[in-house]
Amino acid sequence: MMGGGSDPVEEGLVESLARPGGNVTGLTNLSRKLGGKRLELLKEAAPKLARVAVLYDPAIPGSVIEVKEVLPVGARALGLTNQPWEVRAADDFERVFAAISKQRPDGLYVVGGGQLMFANQKRIADFALKSRLPSIYIRREAVDDGGLMSYGADLADSYRRVAYYVDRILKGAKPTDLPVEQPTKFELVINLKTAKQIGLMIPPNVLARADKVIR
Repeated sequence: MMGGGSDPVEEGLVESLARPGGNVTGLTNLSRKLGGKRLELLKEAAPKLARVAVLYDPAIPGSVIEVKEVLPVGARALGLTNQPWEVRAADDFERVFAAISKQRPDGLYVVGGGQLMFANQKRIADFALKSRLPSIYIRREAVDDGGLMSYGADLADSYRRVAYYVDRILKGAKPTDLPVEQPTKFELVINLKTAKQIGLMIPPNVLARADKVIR
């Protein structure tokens, strides 16, 4: 049972979303495919954005695809330059943070996926705050930890759908007969406290689209 894989077809977990074809089904969060939208939102929140540091774990196949295939397309459309930075272990963060600081980018894009990035999201948010970097993440928890903004599938809504799948399977349904669902609700979360601390004025039109604002 998947509770939010990024692209189960590409990752080889199912044959297709409509016909999984095996013993795996559930929900996909489309996280990787939202990369261009996240860059767009970061640019709207920080109009002077030109160079973006992209932090990711290369051990996660989906993260590598997002960095090498999805984000370059979004960056070109917005006139941005992306600089990818690999983090392979917890001990790598300080070295990478120091290197990013020397490059002096205008913003930070954090590619989600994997325990390493999730376990260190506050550490990353603290770095962005200290460096006065507008930052964007896939999870709202990172914004609760001090990140500037996040955009992704509404996980609370997705988890409710997981319960539906569990109920169907317990009642005898076969996973192969249950199509993989894509999210229908997405949420934009903005931390105004962080914006103030880094000296950024979020445009009113961006704030008006936020599903949650931390003040």
